This record gives sequence, structure tokens and C-alpha cells, in this order.
Amino acid sequence: MRPVYVVSGGVSKFAKARPDKTFQAVIKEAYDYSINDIGLDFPTFTKLADGSVASYFSDHFARQLMAGIMAQDYLGLCPKPGHRVEGGGATGGLCFQEAWKSVASGHMDVCVAYGFETMSHVETWKGNEFIALASDVSFDYPVGGFYSGYYAMMVTRHMKEFGTTVEQMAHVSVKNHINAYHNPYSQKRNRYTIEDVRSSPMVAWPLTRLDICVMSDGAAACILASEEGLQKLGAAGAKISRPLVKVTGIGRGTDAMRMADRPHLDYDFFMENYATEQEKNSTETRKYYKKLWDHGTRYPGVHSFRAGRTAGNMAYKHAGIADPLKELDFVELHDAYTSSEIQTYEDMGLCRYGEGGPFAASGKAHLPGIDYGHKLPEKSECAVNPSGGLIACGHPVGATGLMQGVFALWQLQNTINKHFGDSALQVKNAKRGAIHSHAGTGTYVSVSILERED
Repeated sequence: MRPVYVVSGGVSKFAKARPDKTFQAVIKEAYDYSINDIGLDFPTFTKLADGSVASYFSDHFARQLMAGIMAQDYLGLCPKPGHRVEGGGATGGLCFQEAWKSVASGHMDVCVAYGFETMSHVETWKGNEFIALASDVSFDYPVGGFYSGYYAMMVTRHMKEFGTTVEQMAHVSVKNHINAYHNPYSQKRNRYTIEDVRSSPMVAWPLTRLDICVMSDGAAACILASEEGLQKLGAAGAKISRPLVKVTGIGRGTDAMRMADRPHLDYDFFMENYATEQEKNSTETRKYYKKLWDHGTRYPGVHSFRAGRTAGNMAYKHAGIADPLKELDFVELHDAYTSSEIQTYEDMGLCRYGEGGPFAASGKAHLPGIDYGHKLPEKSECAVNPSGGLIACGHPVGATGLMQGVFALWQLQNTINKHFGDSALQVKNAKRGAIHSHAGTGTYVSVSILERED
């Protein structure tokens, strides 16, 4: 496989609705930004691009079958190769990795990954119904398969197993909303307190409205290139930021759509097949897990995302990472719910299973220098969702994983101030970050590692 670099990216403004533009024009907002950021004009870049991958979740929202080819045409990329990727909430992350594959394989030297969703075309209740169709329509959907109910069930189990509290969940919401306050692309730019989160309307206990992401209209685009592609872009006059940002690892995982079909694995099987290298090599952690299992914990049950652990471990192995908390400077993580961010801390090995709640409130996942309105007991170690995440930025499903890729690129280029007009969210001296994209109740998960070259 050839080295693959993320050259540029762009994000449209995420909003509850974009009545001013068609979905093609919203995509072009992000696409044009990514081209302009490397100083090329549209005709020059169009000539150099070898093809594309399109990302959007649901034909229902666009009210258009084969919307990808309409975007391909609108962007001037016909008759070049392109295809659509769909994998629920993980669609954008899968799209990013498909573009990586196109370049790494030698099939393309310059590939565009773009994604969108226009969810405002339907009422919120209808949008939730469309999303619920990503549950098993023969078994789960008929008995109320709305995702807030699923995630409420999962976190109540997490609370019972591990003692996770609603206040710890609220810490996630406060962190991500206050981060997004400094992000001009985000849909929600508000400062909240723990009390605000807990007193907002209850949706599915214990999840309040401020524990849950919102539906959005928006788009994002990333340009990926090989070394040969970099040379072609440079020869055409592209101003590519140095040092370069390389994709050093990708990973994916899957799980059964019906949570009732997910296994309850014993301790030995977990340690052999799912434990991270850091966990396997820690006597203390092995004892900690043995105690959990002795008290009845079974993995993954409904409190953990096995696909997330699989994807993370695969990406870490690819990138040569043994201890993600120490070796990653930031993570852009799929936080459709505050509870799922807590669960994913554990799945990605940022903390041990059962410690996601305390980790959320510790300060380790926060940015230094930001006033979160309350005292944090520990220093930042790995900023999680410095952009504000899905909860605050919004969740136009097909765009979200690519939005993460763009924000990760800007972090590693040290250009947050350039793109946001505010340096508050810049992770200082960021060298390596991860993006994490998640579908359904953990049915598809992708993790990609981006790294700044020395």
C-alpha cells in the first residue's frame, strides 16, 4: 500500500435547515473551500482529480435516489469514477477510508471524499422514524425502535454495571457545547452548565435533550493524495501546507444489528481477542477486569460497542499505537449521545471499561485553557471532540465522519485559528489524532489515525 496524505478539506456551515441551497450546492460549499485552501482554481483541480467517493446516509432525507451522481455532476467530476458509500452514522468515516483505499491501492493519485445530509426536508418525528429504519424492521422497529430509547437502555445498563452517573454524562455535554462555542461551523454555539443539561426536557431517561445530538443540514469534503498526487498538485501551483498530514492507520468493526444477539463473552476470551496491548501488558488492569467479570460483567452485552473496540485495535496496530491515551493528542469521536461518548472512551482504550464516567468528569478529555464553568480535578491528556462533536456541531449524517477528518487535518496543520478565526480550540503541538465514526447501536464503526510528519 502506498502512503496516503490528507491534503485539504472543507466544511459547510451546519444548520437546522439550509433552505437557501440545494444539497448539491451545500456540498459545493465544502468542496470549493477545500480547493481554494490549496490555492487552485476549479478547472485546474477538476483536471487533476482522479475520482471521488460520495457519502450520504438516507435516500429518504434527500427524497432522491442516486443523489451521489447528481452531486458528482454538479461538482464537474463526470465522467470520472465515483461511487456512493452508506453505513448509517458511520457513512462519513467509511467514505474517508474508501478514498484512502483508492489512493493507497494505486487506483487514484488524487481522490475527493465528500458527504452530506439535508435532514430538514422532513419533520423531526419523521426523521427519527427514518433513522429507526436502521434497526431490525422485523424485530426491533415494531416495538419502538427509536434510537434514543436504545441508548437510554444501554446507558442504564452501564450505570448499573459500573456506577456511571447522570452528572458524568452532563460533563460531556457541557464540554462539547463549550468547545463548539469557539467553532463557527457548529450548529449550536451555547454555553451550558451541568444543571442546564439535567434540567432540559427529558427524552428517554436518563437522556435529556442536551444529551443528544440534533438533526442537521450540512456537508464536508476531504482531498486525499499519494506522493505522486502531491507532485501533480504542486506542479499545478497548489500551496500544500507543510508538514504533511498522513493517514497512518485505519480500522473497522461490525456487530449484530439486534442487541439481543450480541454475545456475553468470558474473561479469557475478552483478554485474548479484545484487550488492547496496554491492557494485556498491565497486571493491574488484568486484575481489575478479572474482578469485574467475577462480579458478573460480560462483554460486550449492551453496555459496550464491540465494533468500536475492533476498529480501534485494528487502527492502532496499523499505526503502531500501544497506549492511545498517551499517544493520541486528540480524538474526534462520534458522540450522538453523551452516553455513547462515555462508552467509546472505554472502547477506544482511553480508559478501562467501567471508568468512562469518571474519565468524562476528570478533565483528561477537556482542552486546557477553556473555561468550562466548573473545576476539573485533572489536567488534559487527550482532548476529545475539541470541535464540539456531533452534540454541538450537528449531525448531518453523511457529512459527520468527514467533518471529523477536516477538523483533524486543521488541528495537525496547526491552522485552527486560520479556519475558525479563533485559536482557542487549537491542540498545542498536535502530532497525532484519531477520528471515530459509529453507526446504529454500534453495527458499523470506523477509526482512522492521522499523523503530522516530522
